[in-house]
Amino acid sequence: MAPAPHTPAWQNALVTSWTRRGALAYLLWPVSLMFRTLVAIRHGLYRVGWFKAHRLPVPVLIVGNVVAGGAGKTPVVMALVEHLQQRGVAVGVVSRGYGRSSVECREVTRESSPEDVGDEPALIHRRTHAPVFVARSRVQAAHALLAQYPNTQLILSDDGLQHLALARDLELAVFDDRGIGNGWLLPAGPLREPWPRPVDLTLHTGQNPAFAGFAATRALAHYAVRADGSRIALSELAHTDAPLLALAAIAQPEAFFAMLRAQGLQLVRTLALPDHYDFYSYNTKEYINCSLICTEKDAVKLWQHVPTAWAVPLQCTLPWAFLTTLDAQLERVLTPSPPPQTLSSRHGHTTT
Repeated sequence: MAPAPHTPAWQNALVTSWTRRGALAYLLWPVSLMFRTLVAIRHGLYRVGWFKAHRLPVPVLIVGNVVAGGAGKTPVVMALVEHLQQRGVAVGVVSRGYGRSSVECREVTRESSPEDVGDEPALIHRRTHAPVFVARSRVQAAHALLAQYPNTQLILSDDGLQHLALARDLELAVFDDRGIGNGWLLPAGPLREPWPRPVDLTLHTGQNPAFAGFAATRALAHYAVRADGSRIALSELAHTDAPLLALAAIAQPEAFFAMLRAQGLQLVRTLALPDHYDFYSYNTKEYINCSLICTEKDAVKLWQHVPTAWAVPLQCTLPWAFLTTLDAQLERVLTPSPPPQTLSSRHGHTTT
């Protein structure tokens, strides 16, 4: 078997440097000042109207993060969609579809290839059955979604805090245990933009929140599924004869492996692959006698090559206080309001 691709050493060193203000971070700090200036200029151009923020006919909720890399947004998005559906809100999801091979605007369907629409949008649609559209421009994706599903009441954007072309009504910033790292902007630190910055809600997905805010609970389901829909309890999987190989192509693979071990699974090997790995170059022949275990996100791609792989769903539970606060804010934006009286400086949208 060919060696599995690994993250380059320089990239590992860079990510490690983001946790503290060490020599490498200080070396890159002047570059981060340039990046900060560019971010400030861009925001300023939107504020004065040089760049236009497009207002949709329905409210927009952005779920994003200010830290580079995954922060657990996709499980949060799915939990939010399911909550809104239970409330009777017709919600649609837009995404860039990171890592996809296509460039045009597309609707995500059950038959969509993850390579064409992105693994995360494919998973969101598979889990929630909500309308999902992907495009480089989330504005374009949202207009396409509303044209196809005109009864949509709310657009939820998977990522996009920095996509200022899409005007928004509510912003949710998601953080994991990294918090804001060393507090510096790219490339000296992990921040895409300065923090703190105004948002409506913050949510932590890690075990040890770095600062105050609502905290979600993430845990693996007590079962695994295959491509054909068959299930097995993790307690039963732990006692199968075949050795267990766990692989993950996510931002924090070690967290997934630790969760599996906490469920009592004895893993003969773990394989951390680059985030959004396509699996086309992954050769499983060497592990033909192993039972493969992966995340749901990986399964939407891996199942095309190994339909017998077991995928363990990640369940994200949003705290009651968070949902209560969110619902109150949604009532404000979902309820028809009088004509606008004043202009808000927030990305060009009007406040009543």
